[in-house]
Amino acid sequence: MNRLPDLEAWAIFAKVAEAGSFARAAEELQLSQATVSKAITRLETRIGTTLFHRTSRRMSLTGAGEAALERAARILGEGEAVEAEVADRSAALRGLIRVAAPMSFGVSRLAPLLPEFMQAHPDVELDIQLSDEMVDMVGERFDLALRIATLADSSLRARRLCQVRILLVGAPAYFAKHGRPEHPRDLARHRGFQYSYTRSGNTWRFAHSRHGEFAQTVPRQLQANNAEVFDAALRAGLGLALQPEFLVWEELRDGTLEAVMSDWKVEPLALSIVTPPGLHRPARVQALIDYLATFLEQPPWAASTTEQDPR
Repeated sequence: MNRLPDLEAWAIFAKVAEAGSFARAAEELQLSQATVSKAITRLETRIGTTLFHRTSRRMSLTGAGEAALERAARILGEGEAVEAEVADRSAALRGLIRVAAPMSFGVSRLAPLLPEFMQAHPDVELDIQLSDEMVDMVGERFDLALRIATLADSSLRARRLCQVRILLVGAPAYFAKHGRPEHPRDLARHRGFQYSYTRSGNTWRFAHSRHGEFAQTVPRQLQANNAEVFDAALRAGLGLALQPEFLVWEELRDGTLEAVMSDWKVEPLALSIVTPPGLHRPARVQALIDYLATFLEQPPWAASTTEQDPR
């Protein structure tokens, strides 16, 4: 297999020829003079001939150097042009942004935010992929992801937006028929709906400020990989579910659902924007991150929801 050409060395050669000296080329390239000299030596060794006549007083191109200069200058020029074009495209807020988000959050909370951003930036194309599974951001080439989770340490960059409480909820009709659990052990006599991606399965874990932690296995009739599936069964009074606050805050506000066991807390999650590793983001991606943060750092459900636990 042939080696790739040493494009960096050819670009440095073109800059040295243009500047007329190794020192001026090193200054323009913001490299050390030794680095420039090594690149030229490496190139001459590779091609088996010298490119410059060098003395203590002057430097000039050899015949081989003169023959190579035009193409080397094109390599330098094309490299500078492609970097300028890509930088310009990034700064001009145009191009594709691939976004991953959980299904229910994406439909109910992310989607309503998109039209205003789209109107402000008509040359930006959005590709929104919704799934409750954890996506491979690098492998699937996502620019950013919204995640509701306790994030593990990784090379990904994360910006925490807000806390998401997990509430134990049911319909008034359910509580009228089955009573209100006051301690996690009471849940053994109740019927729960189970979210598939919960690590602890149908064992629900709670913590109390005085009584510590308690885990209880809850009988279940319905399991789903999307928590919105439970909405109809909850409203029908068929069971209880641990639901993220953003899914039920309006139902809690209008009394369709009620939250119970308010003194026993489920560990809250965090809503975060996650991006691939690296220091530089295209301006269009940063603009979308900043836009979403203005709405999601202080979301309406966190300000409006109050847990109800009437006696």
